[in-house]
Amino acid sequence: MKTLIKNVHVLTMDEHRQEYKNGYLLIEDERIIAVGAMPESLPAAEKVIDGAGGILLPGFVNTHTHCGMIPFRSLGDDVPDRLRRFLFPLENAYMTKDLVKASSAYAIAEMLLSGVTSFCDMYYFEDEVAEVCHAMQVRAVVGETIIDMPTCDSPNTQASLAYCEKLLQKWQQHPLIKPAIAPHAPNTNKIADLQAIVALSQKYQAPITMHVAEMDYEMTEFAEKYQQTPLAFLADLGYLDCEFILAHGIHLTQADIELLAAAKGQVSVAHCIAANTKSAKGVAPVKELVAQGITVGLGTDGPSSGNTLDLFTQMRMVVNFHKTKNHDRALFPAKEIVAMATTNGAKALGFKDVGSLEVGKKADLVLVETQSVNMFPIYDAYSALVYSANASNVAAVWVNGQQLVKNKELVHENLTDLRATLYQKMDKFVAAARQQ
Repeated sequence: MKTLIKNVHVLTMDEHRQEYKNGYLLIEDERIIAVGAMPESLPAAEKVIDGAGGILLPGFVNTHTHCGMIPFRSLGDDVPDRLRRFLFPLENAYMTKDLVKASSAYAIAEMLLSGVTSFCDMYYFEDEVAEVCHAMQVRAVVGETIIDMPTCDSPNTQASLAYCEKLLQKWQQHPLIKPAIAPHAPNTNKIADLQAIVALSQKYQAPITMHVAEMDYEMTEFAEKYQQTPLAFLADLGYLDCEFILAHGIHLTQADIELLAAAKGQVSVAHCIAANTKSAKGVAPVKELVAQGITVGLGTDGPSSGNTLDLFTQMRMVVNFHKTKNHDRALFPAKEIVAMATTNGAKALGFKDVGSLEVGKKADLVLVETQSVNMFPIYDAYSALVYSANASNVAAVWVNGQQLVKNKELVHENLTDLRATLYQKMDKFVAAARQQ
C-alpha cells in the first residue's frame, strides 16, 4: 500500500539537512520511496494526506526512559532522597508484572501523541514491556535492569541475568524491538556481575544501557575506592568495546570524554536535561561531548524523574540551559537540537534504518501542525519546533509505515481505556504511596 503525504514542509534531517518548504513524501508499506519538492503531477497512492502546511520530520527518539514508572509521577517531586524513600521501597513491594504492562502502554501512548516513535526503556518485567511494544507497533530498545538487590521481578542478580538472557533470546530477531542489558549503575552492581554483563552483550551482540556519572556520591565512591572515575572503571571492564548507551553523564570529566571519543564500540550519551536539573544534579558537558564527535541523543528519563515523556520539553530545556551555562546565545542552533532529538537519537540506539527522511529508510515520521496559535509566524521551521511547539501540536505519527496517530488521537488505542486500566492496577500502589 502507498501513502502520499503532500503540502508539507519536509525536514529530511539527512546528512546535508535538506529541506523542502513545499514538499511531499511517499511511503510504500514500511519504507519511504520518494521525498522532495511538490511536483506538478503527484505520484499515485491509495491513501493521500494533505499536511496543510505542517512540518514533516523524522520521528523523535527518546534515548532514556522508564515506562513502568507512570505510577510515580508527581510523587515526592521535591523530596531530596526520593530514590530511597519512595522509589525503591514502593517498587519492591507493589510493582507487578500487570502494573508494569499497564504503565508501559500508557507511557507509549503519551510518547506517540508527542511524536516519539522510538525509545530506550530500562526497567523491570521488560518482557512485558516488549510485548506491549509489539502490540502497539512501536520501535524500542528494551533493557532489563540488573542491580545488586532483590527487585520486584528477581530475588537476586543471578536471577536478573537469567531473565535478561531469556529476553535477549526471545526478542533479538524482532523487526521493531531490540532487547538490551540494563545494569542500573556502576556503583549498584558487583564487579563480577558487571563482567558477566559484558560477556552477555558480546555473546548476543546486544546493547548495554546504564546510568553513569549521574550522582556525586557515585563519583566520590569510585575516586576513593578505585582512584578512577566510574567511566574509566567501566572502560577497564570492556564496556566501551560494546554497544553502550550511557545515560546522564552529568559528571563526566575531560578524561572521560576522551575515553568515549577513543572507544572501539558504538558509544553514545543520553542527555536527560529535565530530570537532571529538576533533581539539582547538574548539567552534563554536552558542548564538550559534541566537540569530540560523540553522539548525544535526548532522553526524558522516567515519568517520575522528568515528569513528561515528550522531547519538545527536552529540546527547549537543553538549548536554554546550555546557552546559559556557556554564556553563548549562538551555541547549539535549533537545527542541531532537532538533530539530537531525531537523527542522533536513532544513531545512539543503533537504529540505522530510521532517523532521517530518505528513500529506502523506514517510515518513522511525525507531522507537526502549524495552524495553532503558538505556531505563527514561522520564519525558521527548526526554531519553531524548538522554541514554539509543544506536544499538542503533533497531528500525526507513523512508525514503520503504519499510522499510529491521526488528527491528534491514537489510531488503534483508546487513551481513556488505557488510563482506566492503569488506574485499576495502581490501587494498592496508590494506597501505599499515600502512607509514605
